[in-house]
Amino acid sequence: MSTKEELIKEALQVLVSLGLPRAQHNERSALSLLAILNLTPGKSWRQAANPLIGITPIMDWIRDQYDKDYAPNSRETIRRQTMHQFCDAGLALYNPDLPTRPVNSPKAVYQVEPSALELLKTFGTADWHDALAEYMVERETLVARYAKEREQNMIPVEIALGKQIYLSPGDHSELIRDIVESFAPRFAPGSTLVYAGDTGDKMGYFDAPLLASLGVEVDSHGKMPDVVLHFTQKNWLLLVESVTSHGPVDGKRHAELAKLFKGSTAGLVYVTAFPNRGIMGRYLGEIAWETEVWVADAPSHLIHFNGVRFLGPYEE
Repeated sequence: MSTKEELIKEALQVLVSLGLPRAQHNERSALSLLAILNLTPGKSWRQAANPLIGITPIMDWIRDQYDKDYAPNSRETIRRQTMHQFCDAGLALYNPDLPTRPVNSPKAVYQVEPSALELLKTFGTADWHDALAEYMVERETLVARYAKEREQNMIPVEIALGKQIYLSPGDHSELIRDIVESFAPRFAPGSTLVYAGDTGDKMGYFDAPLLASLGVEVDSHGKMPDVVLHFTQKNWLLLVESVTSHGPVDGKRHAELAKLFKGSTAGLVYVTAFPNRGIMGRYLGEIAWETEVWVADAPSHLIHFNGVRFLGPYEE
């Protein structure tokens, strides 16, 4: 049976043996590996398990079992600088219980990959080196297979005839797809997609040269709207927020976007998109004047928060 210090040292040795990058050769990654294996002090590697566990539970487990208390703001570091690499290496699986779970879901979980678990159970035994050699031969095939499975769960978005991008699964990405494929053709026909955000990759699609040609240079500190469209016919930039869980274009967000796009040579149009009117109803009191609202389940209609600008009779 191993002590805390011995298990951490052994976990580091495992990460090196598995070929993880040098940036993951640290205590944080070693403790994260022990957490996804539920290797508490006193256990041997043959007792390794494969619980489903999220980032915050990993941090809680490390604190409770190894007396290492990571600050709350370390959550993203563990996710981006440890668990992401574990998944890329085929060591861990992301949301194996529900692969279509949104990337930013608080219910997101990790689990050690089954063949990796069987390998790690041999650590410290006479079988370890042979098992490791056999595993490393198969690992690239394993990584490729899981990458293909992840890709199959991505959401395709047609941004031009015959041209698609792929966004991470989830309601947010589905609404972005609706904005590009349903809103844009109806209310900005012939428009060009400039930007589409992604919860898994903050810049899922970004035509930075096009935006720069319109007078807008965005640095890493600027929070882009979820979708930016250039309506070339009228030279408008449509700044669209996709609302599935976070707020609409309210007064504060309107001011932020106006500042971010202040150099634009194209006119700015602010739009909030909702998947349905039920969700829209939660935010009616927050939506800024001089903006537009579009609801995906009634795609041919647009709601104007613009005072008397559009007052008048409708033709039957």
